[in-house]
Amino acid sequence: MSAAQEDLTGRARLRDAAIEAFAAQGFDESLRAIASRAQVTAGLVRHHFGSKQALRAECDATVLERYRRLKEESLQAEPKQVFNQLPGSREGGVLLLYILRSAREGAPAGRQFTEQLIEEALVLLDQAVSRGLIVPSRDEPARARFLILQSLGALVLYFALNPPQDPEDFTTVMQDYYAHVALPTLELFTEGLFADPGYLNEYLASGAAGIPPAGPAGNSVSR
Repeated sequence: MSAAQEDLTGRARLRDAAIEAFAAQGFDESLRAIASRAQVTAGLVRHHFGSKQALRAECDATVLERYRRLKEESLQAEPKQVFNQLPGSREGGVLLLYILRSAREGAPAGRQFTEQLIEEALVLLDQAVSRGLIVPSRDEPARARFLILQSLGALVLYFALNPPQDPEDFTTVMQDYYAHVALPTLELFTEGLFADPGYLNEYLASGAAGIPPAGPAGNSVSR
């Protein structure tokens, strides 16, 4: 392997070690601890990234890319394949805890990360609508924002009440969370909650916030 290739490999190892360290221990984890996890010297962190802030930014971008890929693969796969792989996914556990830490942090980096999650969700929802996997919304951006904020809120509260015994055991973290949320989430998304559309129709008829009048979702979309 050439020196250039080794340099790239070392950078990727550090980035992946940082993602796992931030997911398991939070964003206060030291550069020295991250370097130890990657089995390199602490000086290499600054050599590759210059600062912890730059390392965090690259970790955020990588987590978003992996989140996007995981979601896109799930949309393209058969349900049986998804349920065979997702519950015990170590990568899923890493992403879950990393997103949790970012949402709970409340700092500018965390808020920016949340906004990026919402942008990614809108793209994925548009893809799912175009493929006929989900029904369209009267206001797709509003739905994307609500789904992400709802998911993040549930995630933060769930782990506040049920902190993982071992945050380094990403597979078990994923399995435990999935076991608690899979059924109610799928029921709500598939079968809905209200037995009749009375509340929705009344809200739409009021003309609140310029929402189009009552009718099937997607007949008129406000972008």
